[in-house]
Amino acid sequence: MTDENTAGQRLEHVRERIRRACARAGREPAAVTLVAVSKTCGASDVAAMHAAGQDIFGESYVQEALPKMDALAGLPLRWHFIGRLQKNKAKYLTGRFELIHSLDSIDLAHMLHQKNAALGLTQPVLAQVNLTGEASKAGCSREETLALAEAVAGMPGLALKGLMLLPPWHEDPEANRGLFAQARALKDELSARLGFALPELSMGMSNDLEQAVEEGATLVRVGTDLFGARDAH
Repeated sequence: MTDENTAGQRLEHVRERIRRACARAGREPAAVTLVAVSKTCGASDVAAMHAAGQDIFGESYVQEALPKMDALAGLPLRWHFIGRLQKNKAKYLTGRFELIHSLDSIDLAHMLHQKNAALGLTQPVLAQVNLTGEASKAGCSREETLALAEAVAGMPGLALKGLMLLPPWHEDPEANRGLFAQARALKDELSARLGFALPELSMGMSNDLEQAVEEGATLVRVGTDLFGARDAH
């Protein structure tokens, strides 16, 4: 369990890492948003982190996220969905999350669009890219991302805000710097092709947030360095 004092210390440490990375890259710290990855954490852990000053939390599993969100409904929290989207669960996301990071197919886009449009809602989303072709990871290839982005641009129930990258894990945090740069270039290419700015680039976690920030991340997803190591879920 995370108490408020521990939460505050961990939160300040991560924010300082972001500030230093921004300074090295000539960026303003306000340009980078910290998403506290709270999957597998209890509601009390989230409440303690919120009391320490964090208000954006990322969840990966619909069946875990919704009860937790309901339990914490009295707090002014902002929720992002960062996990793999599944057709049988995606419908439950409507109206619950400020941003979905993990849209990776036109079929899922149509499903989300229809659900949102029927309710008069517009859901901000990121397209998840898989630039290495890892079979074990979700995400679109570069070519699929272009097609998905163009499709979503024509769906009033969705609003494309940028890209999300979940690269291979490496012990060396420098290992994925090239992929971070590729994702930034792809986001810029898509912005030019679509004719409107895509402001968000979600990439970087506990191990490599500095490299991601230096290459242009606007959202970093940090779990372990905020909540401690957790069992696989």
